Amino acid sequence: MKVEDDLKTRIARACRVLGKMELTRALRGHISARIPGTDRIFVRARGPAENGVRYTTEDEIVEIDLSGQPVAGMPKGLRTPSEIYIHTEIFRARPDVNAVLHLHPPTIVLFTVTGVPLLPIYGAYDPHGLGIALEEPPTFESSVLINTPELGRELAATIGAKRACLMRGHGITTAADSIEEASVVALGLNELATMNYQARALGEPRSISQSDREALMPAMKRLGARGSAPGEPSESVTAEWRFYCRLTGE
Repeated sequence: MKVEDDLKTRIARACRVLGKMELTRALRGHISARIPGTDRIFVRARGPAENGVRYTTEDEIVEIDLSGQPVAGMPKGLRTPSEIYIHTEIFRARPDVNAVLHLHPPTIVLFTVTGVPLLPIYGAYDPHGLGIALEEPPTFESSVLINTPELGRELAATIGAKRACLMRGHGITTAADSIEEASVVALGLNELATMNYQARALGEPRSISQSDREALMPAMKRLGARGSAPGEPSESVTAEWRFYCRLTGE
């Protein structure tokens, strides 16, 4: 399979998996990937002909340059996402990033609108999720659509060198070396929010101790390791992602 076809297949699959895992509503969200050796990306398109994130097909993955313009003709009924600048400006700012994800997980949005922090409340339950919590994902405070290059640059500056950014009253953006890692980070962040939410229903959640954090550092590093080539997931991410693909029938 050609590299380009493989990327389209992986983006479409990631959209379907995350849609089935209810990390977004209906049509809202997109995932992109850098095309190796180019200044172009593939991204999930929007428009009246789309099927929604949960039902994304390879035909809905389109090629865009870093100015946000289609490289070739756009399929009938599809268009570039209005928030394409989430993707293009992060790719411009982060040569280390080969995949960007933007979705609207309802539980995480609740935390952004209340200002309640996502605490590192568990360890061995999910070391990957702990690693995301300890990165302390920043919050982009505006709730508007990221539909201009200027807003895209503001978001890119907010996420900085981190793997995830919360977006007040909006959703999340993740940035990683591979489509699969960006997706697993989103899933881990969503699980962290879900557990924080449920813990607060029972009482006052407590962060785990510093000594426990240090003891779990090797596991967190292993899950955050890079793959064998740019844009390819590590063995740990591949195994984690395989589970979610099987769980959702993908």
